[in-house]
Amino acid sequence: MSVTAPKGFLAAGGPLGIKPGGRSDCAVVVTSDYKAVPCAGVFTQNKAAAASVQISREHLALSPYMSGMVLTSGNANAATGEVGRRSARALCETVGAHLGVDGAQILVAQTGLIGIPFPQEVAVAALPQLLRELGGDEEASVRAAEAILTTDTKMKTALVEGDNGGFLVGAMAKGAAMLAPNMATMLALLTTDAHVEPKVLHALLKEAVGDSFNRLSVDGCTSTNDTVVVLASGKAGPASPDALGLALQKACDSLAAQMADDAEGATKVASIIVTGARSDGDAHVAAKKVAESLLVKCSLNGEDPYWGRVVSELGSAGVAFEMDSVSVAYGGVILAKEGIAVGHDEGAVRAHMAMRHIEITCDLGIGEGRGVATATDLSYGYIDENRTTS
Repeated sequence: MSVTAPKGFLAAGGPLGIKPGGRSDCAVVVTSDYKAVPCAGVFTQNKAAAASVQISREHLALSPYMSGMVLTSGNANAATGEVGRRSARALCETVGAHLGVDGAQILVAQTGLIGIPFPQEVAVAALPQLLRELGGDEEASVRAAEAILTTDTKMKTALVEGDNGGFLVGAMAKGAAMLAPNMATMLALLTTDAHVEPKVLHALLKEAVGDSFNRLSVDGCTSTNDTVVVLASGKAGPASPDALGLALQKACDSLAAQMADDAEGATKVASIIVTGARSDGDAHVAAKKVAESLLVKCSLNGEDPYWGRVVSELGSAGVAFEMDSVSVAYGGVILAKEGIAVGHDEGAVRAHMAMRHIEITCDLGIGEGRGVATATDLSYGYIDENRTTS
């Protein structure tokens, strides 16, 4: 179980007619008593934000207490103007009417193709039937997690016990491409039965997102629809901010790792670890620069430990850098030290590069700062998936 595992939540998933062929394309997660609970959201930094992002931001600006969320897949409802915003509101109002609450107490998230009108009449007409299937069992959470997928090949869920089982955090997400800080073409919904005030919840979520989804780069593209939301029912009683923050972090880390592993066409997932930077901030910037490099991504796909490309990206990252101090290692084997190539076990490096999960460690040698980013390779499969509208 994921989103229905914490006490106080129901879920449903099924078709609204957004995707062809009767495929599942809508998930709904609500509180079991329909009452509004503390809620927090983090959204795309893209200024071309989709209608769903605009409406959810509006609703959270009115109140940080929500009764649930509706998530659709197959149509991004982005670049659709006022008509698109009316469609997003209509989804919230339909769910709200079923629960007997104001539509402004419902958030909305959408994913799919950009610039295509959303089929509001069809979707809204089908939504009441889906709402009648709300349940709190594992099957309901699975249906919800599957309904939000687009080019994903498998559902992405997480369940974390906090405070030695004192509370739970459940989560589901979708995301397989346009994955880049900040955040990714991704929707994620987390639920917890911990009791927490909205301001604290928002701060904890923002920190968890910053150290997980915002460290992930598949193609350097930031989507119009990125949304991460957490609902807190409070049914398990109070939790310390530290404990809840750690549980949220673990859930987001798990979802981000699953996204990287399922990225479109990916044959490699690389952890880019930067140490010895002037500060943690510098280290994160440098790691991100390497992770987003198309040349490095091509090297990953070709299983080529071309450390020169890595050093070049480090040197152009805009952070403190001294060429004569930098070292680069693949899978723990140092290929370059103090800015120049060194002898190494080539067989060990080849074996590491042949693996799906690769580790590149870059020591800048000028401080104590540390940062990590996750990257995938640039593959023929990714190009095939994205060379036409997808």
